[in-house]
Amino acid sequence: MRYLVRDRMFAFHEEAWIETEQREKLYRVNRRFFRLRRTFALVDTRGEHVASIVRKAFTFHHTLLIKQEGQPTAKVSKKLFKLFGDRFKVRLGDGRRLSINGNLWDREFDIRHEGTTLAHVSRRWFTIRDAYAVDVMSQQDALILVILAVCVDHVLQDAEGDQLTNL
Repeated sequence: MRYLVRDRMFAFHEEAWIETEQREKLYRVNRRFFRLRRTFALVDTRGEHVASIVRKAFTFHHTLLIKQEGQPTAKVSKKLFKLFGDRFKVRLGDGRRLSINGNLWDREFDIRHEGTTLAHVSRRWFTIRDAYAVDVMSQQDALILVILAVCVDHVLQDAEGDQLTNL
């Protein structure tokens, strides 16, 4: 199933919507600033809190924690040394380890577990900068895979210093 993540470009605070292909809104991602952390809140259309994404302060490289119901669900870290493309490692709460590999120029990423592609993240089909697609092959992990796509996009935008239009 394909999900779309669309950022609101002219919002007072940063916000994005996660939608289905049919443009049905499922979740809203709000960015909030705290003293030493940046936090994103993922809420559903009824306003109920679904998950939080918290950037750890004072780390050598980007590390994000994903929490659901107050419990850590995943830890996302950007690998420091890479030859080609960007690489992230993910440790899920159930013990699985995922890898996210892609290239910076085309903004194409695959989320994999033991060689199997679980999701593909792409900006290729969009001419505007504020949208990207997440093709999810594993529906049982759909929510966490979409959250991981938001995390990767945030880390890349943060690295470029462009924090005004994208999460």
